[in-house]
Amino acid sequence: MADFLDEKRTEIGSRLKELKPLVDEYTRLQAAAAALDGVPANTSAPSTPRRAAGRAGGSRKRSSAKAKSSGGTGKRRGRPKGSGTRGNEALQLVKANPGITIPELAEKMGIKQNYLYRVLPGLARDGLVAKDGRGWHPKQAA
Repeated sequence: MADFLDEKRTEIGSRLKELKPLVDEYTRLQAAAAALDGVPANTSAPSTPRRAAGRAGGSRKRSSAKAKSSGGTGKRRGRPKGSGTRGNEALQLVKANPGITIPELAEKMGIKQNYLYRVLPGLARDGLVAKDGRGWHPKQAA
């Protein structure tokens, strides 16, 4: 009989420990609800959907600003394509390590792989590198 009681005491104690954080959260939520009962509803404050629509509207304004700033010529804003140093760094690593893979390049450069999945095909289009299997090789100068 004593073993049974000890076992039940242990089970109850364990369950109480599990429920304690939930009881504490319940108490905090009750206090927060009571505090909010005394605060009047403010109808002039923007609601979440209105803010979301405002952000979407802001992005439309930005895209129209893009069209205005480029003069409608369709030119790309920002730095010119291919002017970054990471493409050059990747090219130098490919020249130094023929057959290097994108994960290996990313690790050596300390950047994420997804960037290199955009950069290396661009270097290949420019005739600077070629892909052979999973590895990249420098193109031989003609």
